[in-house]
Amino acid sequence: MPSQPSKDLETFANPQPERDYTIRITLPEFTCLCPKTGQPDFATLALEYVPDQACIELKALKMYVWSFRDEGAFHEAVTNQILSDLVAACAPRFMRLSAEFNVRGGIYTSVIAEHRNPAWQPPLPVDLP
Repeated sequence: MPSQPSKDLETFANPQPERDYTIRITLPEFTCLCPKTGQPDFATLALEYVPDQACIELKALKMYVWSFRDEGAFHEAVTNQILSDLVAACAPRFMRLSAEFNVRGGIYTSVIAEHRNPAWQPPLPVDLP
């Protein structure tokens, strides 16, 4: 197999570090295992962030997400772990990770975790006429 899962998150220099802008990434094929039953859990991850000096490299992100495929994890724990790992890799001004898990036992689970750099002030919204 040419590609393998990996916990290594690569970054690249933000091409516009002087500007606040949002990067949105949808990862519709996240899988991990239920830590109680060992059955697969499926989720769509939605990542939104305002980069500072570094951006997440997409192929590395794909391999990172793939690395959870055979790991048992509670929804809350894996969502927060992914957010923490991404923040450690790129130190964004702001980052939000939303995990929408498919039904398990008749229950849908959504977990939303956020990070905000305390020194960052978000821009005010613009209301156009």
